[in-house]
Amino acid sequence: MNHYKALLKLGAPVVVGQIGNLVLNFADTFMIGHHSTMELAAASFVNNIFVLAVIFAMGFNFALTPIVGPFIGRQEKEKVGVVMRSAFYANLLLMLILTLASVLFYFSLAHLGQPSELLPLMRPYLLVNILSIPFVVVGCQFKQFFDTIGRTRISMYVLVTGNLLNIIGNYMLIYGHFGMPEMGLVGAGVSTALSRVVMAASFCAVFAFRREFSVFYRGVKSAAANEVKEFFSRVNALGWLSAIQSTIECGAFSLVAIFVGWTGTKPLAAHQIMITMSLFFYNIYLGIATAISIRVSHFVGMREHRAIVDVTKSGFFIIIGIAATMAVPVFLLRHDVGLMFTSDGLVCELVAMTIIPLILYQLSDAFQCCLANALRGLGEMRLMMYAAFFSYFLVSMPLSWFLGICLGFGLVGIWSAFPVCLTVAGILYYWVFKRSLAKLQQA
Repeated sequence: MNHYKALLKLGAPVVVGQIGNLVLNFADTFMIGHHSTMELAAASFVNNIFVLAVIFAMGFNFALTPIVGPFIGRQEKEKVGVVMRSAFYANLLLMLILTLASVLFYFSLAHLGQPSELLPLMRPYLLVNILSIPFVVVGCQFKQFFDTIGRTRISMYVLVTGNLLNIIGNYMLIYGHFGMPEMGLVGAGVSTALSRVVMAASFCAVFAFRREFSVFYRGVKSAAANEVKEFFSRVNALGWLSAIQSTIECGAFSLVAIFVGWTGTKPLAAHQIMITMSLFFYNIYLGIATAISIRVSHFVGMREHRAIVDVTKSGFFIIIGIAATMAVPVFLLRHDVGLMFTSDGLVCELVAMTIIPLILYQLSDAFQCCLANALRGLGEMRLMMYAAFFSYFLVSMPLSWFLGICLGFGLVGIWSAFPVCLTVAGILYYWVFKRSLAKLQQA
C-alpha cells in the first residue's frame, strides 16, 4: 500500500502537468481545425514529424534519472550538481544536432509526397517550431531533474502555466483577437514557441534562485573538470540510447503520417485528431510511469531489489485501472469526438472508425509504458532500444503500410497495426526487465 501512496503522490503532479499538455493539444487542434481544415491537415503532418525532435530531447534527458536517482537514494546531493553541468554540455550538442535535422526536414517537405496545397502552410509553421528547439531541450533537462529529485510539483506548475499562456496566445494569434493580427496556423506556432521560452526560463530561475536547490547549484558552479568529463560520458552513453528508444517508440505513430498523407487531406486531418486522442491516454499513463522510474532509480541506489519489483507491480495496477476507466466513455462517445474539432462529416466518420483500434491497444500500451519506465529507472537502455526497434519499426511500420495502403483500408488499417506492435513491445520489455533485475541482484 505504501508504494501506491508514494506513486500517486509523485505521479499526481506529473499527471496534472500532462493533462495541461493534453488541454493544449486539444486547444491547438480545436482552434486550428475551426479556423481551417487545410491548416489542421498541415499541422497534423508537421506536428507528427517535429514531435520526434521533442521526444528525442525528452528521451535523451531521461538518462538523468538512472544517474541522479541513485545519488538521491544515497543522499549524495553534491554529486547531482556535477551531473547537471555535464548534462548541460551534452544538451548543447543535442540542440545543434536536432536543429540541423529539422532544417533538413524543412528542405525535404516538397519531396515527401504530401498534398501540394499544404506546403505553403507547412513551411512557416515548421520554421517557427525549429527556432524554439534550444528552449525545448533546456526545459526537458530541468523537468527531468526536478522530477527525479521528487519535486514533481515544480514541473507541474511550470508546465500548466506555460500551457495556459500558449492557449491564450493561440486565441489571440490564430484568430486575431485583442488587436493582434490574424495569423492562423503560423500564429499557433508563434504562441507555442513563446510558451517554450517562458517554461525554460522559469525552470532556470527556480533552479538558480530557490534556496532549497542551492546545494545543487553550488555543485554546478564548483564541479571539477575531471568529474564533469566523467559524467558527460555517462550522460551521453545512456542519453543517446534512451533518445533513440523513445523516438522509435513514438516514431511508429508519427511517421505513419506520411502514409496517411498519401490517402488525402481529410484522413490527415482525422489522423491529427486521433493523435490528440491517443495522447489523452498516454500522457496520463506517463505521469504514473514517471513516478515508477523515479522510485526505481532511488531503490537502485539503496539496493532494495524487492522494492523495485513491488513498485513496478503497483504502478502497473494503477495504470491499468486508469486505462479501463478512460476507455469506456471514449468508446461510447466515438461518434461525437470528431465534432469537437471539426464540422467536416467525412473527418468525423473517419475518427469514429479509427477509435476502435485506439481502444483495443490501451491495455498493451499501459503494460509497455509501465515496463519501459521501470527499465529507465534501472538504466537499461540498450536492450530496450533493440526491443523498441523490432516492435515499432520491423512490426508496426510495415504492418501499417500493408493494412492501410496495400489492402486499401486507409486510416483505420494504418492504426490497426498499433495493437499488435504495442503487445509485442510489452512482451519484450518484460523479458528485458526480468533479465536486468537478475543482473542487478548478482552485482
